[in-house]
Amino acid sequence: MYQIPRGTRDFIPEEMLKRRFLQQRMEAVFRRFGYGEIQTPTFESLELFTAKSGASILDELYNFSDKGGRELALRPELTAPVIRCYIERLQMAPKPLKLFYFGNCFRYDRPQKGRYREFWQAGCELIGTDTPEAQAELVALAYSILKGIGLQHIVLNIGNLHVIHALFAKLRISDAVKKDLLPFIDKSQYEDLFSALRANDISQADTEAFLEILQTPDLDKIQAYVRGHEKAESELARLRDIMELLQTSFGIPDARVKIGIVRGLDYYKGLVFEIEAPVLGAEKQLCGGGDYELVGLFGGTPVAQAGFAIGFDRALLALETERFTFPSPSLDAFVIPVTETAIGTALTVAQQLRSQGLTVDLDLLRRGIGKSLKYASTQQSRYAVIIGPKELEGGTVTLRNMKDGIQSSCAIADLTAALFV
Repeated sequence: MYQIPRGTRDFIPEEMLKRRFLQQRMEAVFRRFGYGEIQTPTFESLELFTAKSGASILDELYNFSDKGGRELALRPELTAPVIRCYIERLQMAPKPLKLFYFGNCFRYDRPQKGRYREFWQAGCELIGTDTPEAQAELVALAYSILKGIGLQHIVLNIGNLHVIHALFAKLRISDAVKKDLLPFIDKSQYEDLFSALRANDISQADTEAFLEILQTPDLDKIQAYVRGHEKAESELARLRDIMELLQTSFGIPDARVKIGIVRGLDYYKGLVFEIEAPVLGAEKQLCGGGDYELVGLFGGTPVAQAGFAIGFDRALLALETERFTFPSPSLDAFVIPVTETAIGTALTVAQQLRSQGLTVDLDLLRRGIGKSLKYASTQQSRYAVIIGPKELEGGTVTLRNMKDGIQSSCAIADLTAALFV
C-alpha cells in the first residue's frame, strides 16, 4: 500500500474549507492595503537560494539536477523568487511596489507539530520606500492580517539590527564571536548567552548591562546605552516614530520593543519584527520580517526593500487551538427525485438553481426519500427539494426546510426566489 511521504499532508474537503477560508481572509487584507498578487515557480535555480542564505542551506533543500544538467531546487521560501522576478521584470515599474503572495514551500526538516517538509507561506514585499510611515504600515499590515483572520491573542515585537550591532560594538565583540552569540539571542537563551559572554572575557557588569538592554522595552534606556553611536541613535529615533505611528494612526497599542530580535540572516538590516501566538507554546512564532537587502546581492540596482512572511500552517493551528469557529460545509438545496421518472426533472432543477449561484446537490444513488433526507441533513443542506409523481404532474416541488421540518409546495418557476429568502 502506498503511503504519503513523510512531512507532507493530504487535506480532505473539511480541512480545505478551513484553509481556503483562511487564505481568502488573508488575501482580502493584503488587497485592502494596496498590494497586488504575484506568483513564482515552485522550483528555481539552486544558486538563487545559496546566494541568499549560503551553502549551509543545502542540507535543508530538496535540490536536484534536471535532464539538461541544470541545478534546481524546490523553493524553501518565497522572498528570493519574488526579488528575482522583480529584477527580471519590474525594476522599471513605478515605486513603491507592493507585492503579496501565497504558496507552498519545501524544506528537508525534522517534522514536528506545526512544522512540515511541505508547508505554506503568505507574505509580501515592499520595494522602493523605507520611510517610517511605510515601515509602520508594513508592520500594521502583518498585525491586521493575523487579527483579521480571527486570532484573539498575539504579541507584536519590534527591534532593530543596527542597534544590536551597536551593542556588540560597545563590548568590542568581533564578528567571529558575534556569529556564535546571535543564536543565543535569537532563541532568548540568556543564561547560555551570559556564559558565552563571560567566556569571551566580557566583565560581569558589562554582561549584565548587555542582557538588560536586550530584554528591556524601554527606548530611553536603550538610547542611553548606545549614546554616541550615530547610526544606532538615528535608528532608535526612527523606531520611536514607527511605534508612535502604530499606536496613533493604526490603532495598535500593544506593540512592544524587543531589541533582541535578530532574524538570523545576514541580508536583514535595520527594522525587524516578529508576531507570536502564545497559545502555541515553544513554536509560537507566526510571522517574521523587516528590512533587507537582496536586490543588490542578486545583481539589480539597490533599492529599499522590506517584507514579511506568515507561517500559514501555524496560523491555522493557532486558530484551532483558540477554538475559532470555522464555517461549516453546507448546501442551499438537496434535490430528491422520488421515482425514476423524476430524475430528468431533478437534474434540470438542480442545474437551474446552480446557474443562479446556489450550491446544490442531488441524490445520485436512487436511495429513497428517507435515506436521501438523512444524507441531506449530514450535508448541512438548508432545504430539500422533493420531486415525485404529484409534483411532476403539477409542475411543482415539495420544499422542506431542513431546520424545522416544515414543508410547502412551490412552483418550479418560483423555486429560486424561495431559496434566496
